[in-house]
This record gives sequence, structure tokens and C-alpha cells, in this order.
Amino acid sequence: MYKYPKINYIGNKQKIASWICDHFPKGTETLFDAFSGGCAVAYEAKNRGFEVYTNDILKINYHIANALIKNQNIQITRGDIKIIFDGEPFSGFMTKNYSDVFFFENECQQLDLIRQNIEKLDCEEKKSLAFTLMRRAMIRKMPYSRFNINWEKVKQLRDEQWSYEKYQRKRAYHNKSFREHFLLNLNEYNYAVFDNKKKNQTYNDDIFNLLDTISADVIYLDPPYTGTMNNYFNFYGLLDNYIAGEITKPFEHNFTDKKTIANLFDKLFSKLGNFKYWFLSYNNVSCPTKTEMLYLLNKYSKNIQIIETEHIYKVTGKENKNRNTEYLFIIKNEKYGSNSEL
Repeated sequence: MYKYPKINYIGNKQKIASWICDHFPKGTETLFDAFSGGCAVAYEAKNRGFEVYTNDILKINYHIANALIKNQNIQITRGDIKIIFDGEPFSGFMTKNYSDVFFFENECQQLDLIRQNIEKLDCEEKKSLAFTLMRRAMIRKMPYSRFNINWEKVKQLRDEQWSYEKYQRKRAYHNKSFREHFLLNLNEYNYAVFDNKKKNQTYNDDIFNLLDTISADVIYLDPPYTGTMNNYFNFYGLLDNYIAGEITKPFEHNFTDKKTIANLFDKLFSKLGNFKYWFLSYNNVSCPTKTEMLYLLNKYSKNIQIIETEHIYKVTGKENKNRNTEYLFIIKNEKYGSNSEL
């Protein structure tokens, strides 16, 4: 088994990916991870020999998938490292928009140089792996590992002396350079690349644009948990802006609005006719509730199993005092293989 690298992704299913995949029905061979995020479940399925298709609307998550799921043998070499970090830092998109917002000016200038150099790499897999490693580097330099922290708080938490006096921790990793973080994680990410002899595919689209064109034995659904800490564009949109070199717009179907979430799930379930089994991750503090979700699903199948496990999320380095129950809805599509609309 190949080892999934450190991703630092809020809501990541790394700890329970094996538990989820253990319940995939015998005889299933293809998986569509429709909200792939940090790709923990997709990676576990790839390790088990599944042909895996992933999708995520965030561009940075597409690059994670392209680097670790679709990519079968391409790694970052010493020559690539020289290309990525060659040259003098300059003021570009990141410097103009994010100096003293998330990073210091000289750090933004380094980011502008690195972004320009990544485009010089000779294949898309290397570019995706480089973006994924830069994601890791940028996340490690950011307190709380998300990009919605006030700049004054960022500076305070990156002050090693203040951090030591307050928390008895200096958090020196916040002040390592991007290059240091990149090289520190390089081997782990390179060694995570492997060939499972399948034609794995990655997509970067709104899920509703793909459901008619992709089919698989299993579709795994892990959307944002409405009503919880789940605004992924707010957390990671900066990374998409970095890749695009422009300010990107929030996406339409973000699964964060309690007023519309029930109708959005209903719309989603109505379009899953191409998949024999549906696996839906959810938890006990999300909206809709477990009972409400079961009511919605019952419109499309009576063959529904719900299993659960304790899952402790960590927030700011500490265990959340509220233990969460993770639900896994397992639905057999009773109309799979027929021409009937769901």
C-alpha cells in the first residue's frame, strides 16, 4: 500500500478512508469521488485497485487529484526544483493583492516567481505536483491552515516569541521559507505517486455538469457539511487565485445555505442514475439532519443502510470537545441499468 501524504485539508477523511472503502460492495471496480477535496478516499480506492474518477470545483483540489490520482509515474526531479526556484523574486499578482493580507511582501514576491516558474515545467503532472507541494508550503506558513484569518492575527501567531509566551510553542514552521517547506515534503509527495494500472481521470467542474457524462459502480458524495465550518472557497479560494493569477468568483452550488440545501440535495439525488451504489458522508451536526436526509433519499431508493463511527475533528491543533458521529449512507440504486428516470 502506498502512503497518502500530509495534505492539511479541513474535513479530510484520511482517518476513516479505510472504513469507508471497506464498505464498497464486493465486485465494484470503479469509483467516482464527486467532491474529492483532499482526495483521501480517492487515494485509498486507488490503492485498492479501483479505477477512480475525481471531481472538485476548486482548482487546487483538481491539482491534488491530478498529482496523486491520475498521475501514475511522474515525479518532481532535481532539475525541476532548479526551474521552480530559479530567478529573482518580483512583484506580480500575489504581491499586488496579498502583501500584508496573508503573507509579507517579500513572501508574495517569492510566490510570484514560483508561480511563473511552475509554468516552465514540461508536463501537466509535474505542474499539478508542484502546485500541490506549494499548497502544502503555503498552508504550513498560515496559522490555522486556512486563508480567512485577519492579518494582525496572522502576524501575532507567526511571532515565535509571542507564541512561546502564550502557548509554550514557537511555531517556527510558520516562518520557514516556501522552498524549505517544498523540499521538506518533496519525498513524501513523490513517493505517494504510483501506477495502479487503471485509467484514472480527474475533473474540475460543477458536479451538476458531470453527472450525465460519468458512470461508475460507486459514487462517493462528501459535500460540505451545511451548518458547520464548511466554506471551502473562503478557506482555500486564495490558492485558486494564485493558480489562475486573478481573483476568482465563488461557485454557485456551494452546499452552505441552510435555506436551499434540501432542494439542492434533492436535485443531486435525482441525477445519480449512472451509479449503482451511492455512498454519502455526513455527520450529526449538519443540515439536513439524519432523519431529513433519509426522507430525501427514500424518494429514490428503499434500499438504504446507515452506518456510523465516531470521528473527532481537530480545530486549531486541539481536539474539538464535541465528539461528532460520522454517518455513511449506503444506497443501492434500484433503478440502475433500467431506462427509467430517477
